[in-house]
Amino acid sequence: MKKIILSALAVAALSTAAFATTNNQTGCGLGGQIIKDDSSALMLALQATTNSTSGNQTFGITSGTSGCKKVKFVMNEAAQEFVASNMDELSKDIAKGQGESVDTLAELLNVEDKAAFSAALQSNYNDIYTSKDVQMSDVVENISTIAG
Repeated sequence: MKKIILSALAVAALSTAAFATTNNQTGCGLGGQIIKDDSSALMLALQATTNSTSGNQTFGITSGTSGCKKVKFVMNEAAQEFVASNMDELSKDIAKGQGESVDTLAELLNVEDKAAFSAALQSNYNDIYTSKDVQMSDVVENISTIAG
């Protein structure tokens, strides 16, 4: 009986694969590509289980396949510490679109096109520094979102 139910679920999931987008609760990967029904906890669990057991989610994130967005960089610990220690100077340099702290951050993130990186940060300054009391973690997240 379990095999019949699982088979029916698999067929239902595969038959709806062309009609939905990747679910943001379970992430990208094979599970989100073949199991499009996210209307119940069971279907979300199947998506997540398929993503984790197939091992392709990491590949998808790295390569930009399986509904995953390829990231340009990962905000590593050294970059996070740098942002934490240099919030004021980084703010000034991002506002100018150039400077030693922006160059250093680009180096820590292994950014290839530093001019485009600096320009993206400058044009999105208000989205990075959202208030005068913005926290380091928010700045890190905002930079990752904008430049990533």
